[in-house]
Amino acid sequence: MHEHERPAASDALFTHLVGLEPGREREAVRAELVQVWLPMAHRVAGRFRDRGEDIDDLRQVAALGLVKAIDRFDPTQGAFESYAIPTITGELKRHFRDRTWAVHVPRRIQELRTKVRTARHELNERPGSHEPTPVDIAAHTGLTLEEVTAGLAALDSYATMSLDMELDWAGDGYSLRDTLGAIDRAFDTTVDREAAKQGLRRLPERERAILYLRFFEDMTQSSIAERFRISQMQVCRLIKHSCARVREEALA
Repeated sequence: MHEHERPAASDALFTHLVGLEPGREREAVRAELVQVWLPMAHRVAGRFRDRGEDIDDLRQVAALGLVKAIDRFDPTQGAFESYAIPTITGELKRHFRDRTWAVHVPRRIQELRTKVRTARHELNERPGSHEPTPVDIAAHTGLTLEEVTAGLAALDSYATMSLDMELDWAGDGYSLRDTLGAIDRAFDTTVDREAAKQGLRRLPERERAILYLRFFEDMTQSSIAERFRISQMQVCRLIKHSCARVREEALA
């Protein structure tokens, strides 16, 4: 069907579609309208081909938008193409917004990303331009510096890199994973030590000395009892009481 024949043919189909109840006949008429307008939907999808998505996937999304446009179109409100193109475009934009981000990003941040990206493009197009700074982008868009920073960060959230990706500059077999640091278990010890320090300082001198001899000098309870001239049972009770007090203060 030629371009100039399509509107006249689809007008009659739309008029027929409006009067049909749900059923096989309505589905057949709608399918015929989809075939008539599918090339237009594919052209709209083609505008998004350079954004990292497969063109066949984009055409499927555009076809879905076309079906929605056909179902919602009122023939008395004007030309179908004027209604369908924004509907299909909106469906494609929703696809990119909701489906293609490698990292979940709130919609507000996605909107900031779009504004920041557009502003960078516009500023780079100016004669004698340089790479715009966050301050330049904020002045151009009216956004705050914090909003621009969030939008710039979101530019890197659209796609991710595998940790197993080899780094060209680092030599054979050296991957992004190799650049990541490991968890230092000594940090936990340091935190625990600092948490217990104040409680230990508040203990009586004899109890601090007993804990030091038991846990740092590795002396037995009987040896500590002999040094302080008390019973081993007293040493055991003092150690338990002191540890419980320090633990309670650290957790509090």
